[in-house]
Amino acid sequence: MAFNGTWKVERNENYEKFMEAMGVNMVKRKLGAHDNLKITIQQDGNKFTVKESSNFRNIDIEFTLGVSFEYSLADGTELTGSWNMEGNKLVGTFTRKDNGKVLTTYREIVGEELVQTYIYEGVESKRIFKRG
Repeated sequence: MAFNGTWKVERNENYEKFMEAMGVNMVKRKLGAHDNLKITIQQDGNKFTVKESSNFRNIDIEFTLGVSFEYSLADGTELTGSWNMEGNKLVGTFTRKDNGKVLTTYREIVGEELVQTYIYEGVESKRIFKRG
């Protein structure tokens, strides 16, 4: 599967503005922009195992496409939602437990990169990863 492998963040686009929209304080935004995030994705049919490793935490996430689950962001924001496959894109739709607002996330392979796009309250951000 195209997503399988270990991916290390290489650059961000508009990430601090996105974190600000999410309500992350300035200190955490500065740290978050340089978190050295590494994600390892293993896909087995409709089941995914994702290991996230950063300067702040290590977490294992398992999910099945189309099945709702709970997840906490690095800043502690709690979400519930699911991932689905739309064409070659993984599309995640998550609702914040604290305010009911929706965070949409896309993961797609573009050339040799994994591009993760976040959209929240009209603010779009991208994190671009290289295999590593």
